[in-house]
Amino acid sequence: MDDAVLVINAGSSSVKFALFRAETLEPLCRGGIEGIGSRAAFGGAKGPEAGLFAGSELPETADHDVATRWLLDGIRNSDRFALQAAGHRVVHGGPDFCAPVIIDDAVMTALEELIPLAPAHQPHNLAAIKAVAKAWPGLPQIACFDTAFHRTMPRLAQIFAIPHELTDQGLIRYGFHGLSYQHIADVLPGIAGEAAQGRVIVCHLGHGASLCAMQEGRSIATTMGFTALDGLVMGMRCGAIDAGLVLHLIEQRGMAPAEVSEILNRRSGLLGVSGISNDARVLLASDDPRAKEALDLFAYRVVREVGSLIAALGGLDALVFTAGIGEHSAHVRSAICRALGWAGIALDETRNATNATCISNDGAPVPVFVIGADEERPIAQAVLQKIS
Repeated sequence: MDDAVLVINAGSSSVKFALFRAETLEPLCRGGIEGIGSRAAFGGAKGPEAGLFAGSELPETADHDVATRWLLDGIRNSDRFALQAAGHRVVHGGPDFCAPVIIDDAVMTALEELIPLAPAHQPHNLAAIKAVAKAWPGLPQIACFDTAFHRTMPRLAQIFAIPHELTDQGLIRYGFHGLSYQHIADVLPGIAGEAAQGRVIVCHLGHGASLCAMQEGRSIATTMGFTALDGLVMGMRCGAIDAGLVLHLIEQRGMAPAEVSEILNRRSGLLGVSGISNDARVLLASDDPRAKEALDLFAYRVVREVGSLIAALGGLDALVFTAGIGEHSAHVRSAICRALGWAGIALDETRNATNATCISNDGAPVPVFVIGADEERPIAQAVLQKIS
């Protein structure tokens, strides 16, 4: 019987999971449960052990506890492997959690105190941890943080120009998508060779979007800030915005903070600009000029921020696209790369159209790569390191 580790990424209405063989980190199955809180449904699984859940029906009324127990029961009933631990994506680690940590009562208390910094994500991450502890008492659990990868940033890249006592209280630039960036840092040397240890910018472009400047595989700057609202235009989030505009909405328009939060987090971005959809695929298929404007703004902001990160790096040796839009939208990649010709980027449109791994011209000064996102593998690796 082989040992295995489970990775869980819990959201407000979903539980995504991946099961890995411990010895080789071979994915045994990946899948997810959607519609939690309304009409829960198992979205299926892929991989050699995808049949784990066959013949067991998930109740439509399942909450996170029931969904997690159903998931663990399927794993527990297998006679082909033994589960050794579970790893969790936790969005916010605050200033203190800079590496994966084994979860105990003290850690849970500290993570709950960070909920105000990521109210849309942290409660659901922690709910999954509690659900596993309830369904499988004694199973080791490890928290892996989206913010941890960016703790290598220089101090000047982390602090805001606010009173120093607020900085000392943890009001700093944390950055997010760290697990995705960790995966790119891990696999890029095998793809880009020596350039991977040089000045690299990774574009994590999906429903949530950010950029990370890396040198020697370590984060030195990123576009998201104190929260995941900062930086690029996203599916429904506005990205970087004048703080004075926020004050104007509250002080002059009489909006309550909750109303402003709703606008900036759920009614802006691609959705707000287009008035049509937060999905880039829908906008690409539309002939509405507002759809084009939303996509043009998305690309423009990426180009602006790439320029900023090139300045922080002192040059550029490689550019990487990842996540949903970054991996699958040749149109968006082309728009970004055309505007970055000054930086030594020259796209091969044929390669780009087929989502090839390398989409730049042969001999281009700066190679451009498309690499699939995988936030689960770095978590599985961290789990094995913590329990070995």
